[in-house]
Amino acid sequence: MTTELTAPHPAAPAVAGHRWRWIALAVILTAEVMDLLDVLVTNLAGPAIRADLGGSPSVIQWLGAGYTLAMAVGLVTGGRLGDLYGRRRMFLVGVLGFTAASAACALAGSPGTLIAARVAQGLLGALLLPQGLGLIKEMFPPEQLAAAFGAFGPVMGISAVGGPILAGWLVDADLAGTGWRAIFLINVPLGLLAALGAARFLPASRPGHATRLDLPGVALLSTAVFLLVHPLVQGRELGWPAWSFAMLAGAVVVLAVFARYEQRRQRAGRDPLVVPALFRRRAFTGGLVAGLAFFTALAGFSLVFSLYLQLGLGWSPLRAGLAGVPQALGMVAAFVLAGAGLAQRLGRRLIHLGLAVVLAGVAGMLLTLTLAGADVTPWRMTPALLAVGFGMGLVMAPFFDIVLSGVEEAETGSASGTLTAVQQLGGALGVALLGTVFFDGLTDSVSHAVRVTLLAELGLLLVTVAGAFLLPRRAREGAGGGH
Repeated sequence: MTTELTAPHPAAPAVAGHRWRWIALAVILTAEVMDLLDVLVTNLAGPAIRADLGGSPSVIQWLGAGYTLAMAVGLVTGGRLGDLYGRRRMFLVGVLGFTAASAACALAGSPGTLIAARVAQGLLGALLLPQGLGLIKEMFPPEQLAAAFGAFGPVMGISAVGGPILAGWLVDADLAGTGWRAIFLINVPLGLLAALGAARFLPASRPGHATRLDLPGVALLSTAVFLLVHPLVQGRELGWPAWSFAMLAGAVVVLAVFARYEQRRQRAGRDPLVVPALFRRRAFTGGLVAGLAFFTALAGFSLVFSLYLQLGLGWSPLRAGLAGVPQALGMVAAFVLAGAGLAQRLGRRLIHLGLAVVLAGVAGMLLTLTLAGADVTPWRMTPALLAVGFGMGLVMAPFFDIVLSGVEEAETGSASGTLTAVQQLGGALGVALLGTVFFDGLTDSVSHAVRVTLLAELGLLLVTVAGAFLLPRRAREGAGGGH
């Protein structure tokens, strides 16, 4: 799921208004909904998928991490492909490819095949999503841009609330014997509808500015994140062999090589994947640290909460999906409140306020589960979940705009794309890191596993608190888009 709506690359000057712009916006929102649903569904359906296809517990982690890792490395170049070859063309390639990958997920007969199809989904989603943001800036006149971006909030909110419920119902209903496969099959009609709408209603205009792709940089970054995440997922199951630590060390080495390569590329007058000067800016580096820790915590909480309800308490996927509704509602309420002017008035203080609320919510969840044990009910968890969701929404609403206020105008495109990729990388690390902590704790008991994981969650949130002090006090006027 991407939440930052600033276009990663300069858009063409706004036209008077594309004739079919509002219908085209609905097409773009359909693609966004497909992405959001596919981020959420495997957390909920993971136990059912593993029960059907087999495999170790790490299969559940790879279903989420494979998707978000592929999207993280793909998003950095996805927008540039639209600049080079046309946004409508790349949107069509992305949505048709994503639809085909979804069908491949539904037809998978083994864990390896399903994970490979999830990686393909992530790569094609990374091609698809940036085109929509650029197209909106092309299609709408300046006075309508705020309304166009404002449509994302309600649609994403409805999807966040209804997505897990729909996924849980589909798994439980076992329509025509499809079981968990229905959560991917639902993308097929949605994707075909979006493709038809794109071919008919999206403008075929092409931006005047295009930068060349940094393919060696993409390869180095992809290698580094794989070396980081793979041992975190697989190391526990294999007893942490020496190669797992060697891979983690190798990730640091490859990142250093990547940084040196990007510097040389920029000095040679070519476009780097990430502008090296960004890392000399306190606000940006602080934003990376805070963002990585926060999105790791967010994704990890979602996965572990779902696993605890299904594996620990024996709840059905539908009941687990319904139990998570208070968190989604809290997040939606926070976005509405922040959008009503709170973000502008409080600036960075809103991020710290949100983090305090999340910390209280996670601590409340830890206390609730410790006291209630196996007798816990959805109603007993509701206050803590509302606090977690509300606090997370308060953090996310101003985060990107405030971080981007700490960089130069000319660096905004690179900084925006990098932050969005870090958001996805945090999602992968959350599944890998907190998922591993949870499964490691299962050797004792499920209740012990969830308590240890929530303590790790608190640690990540404290890192976010510290990193947030490096951010600018408030967003620059007009620095970014909505959320």
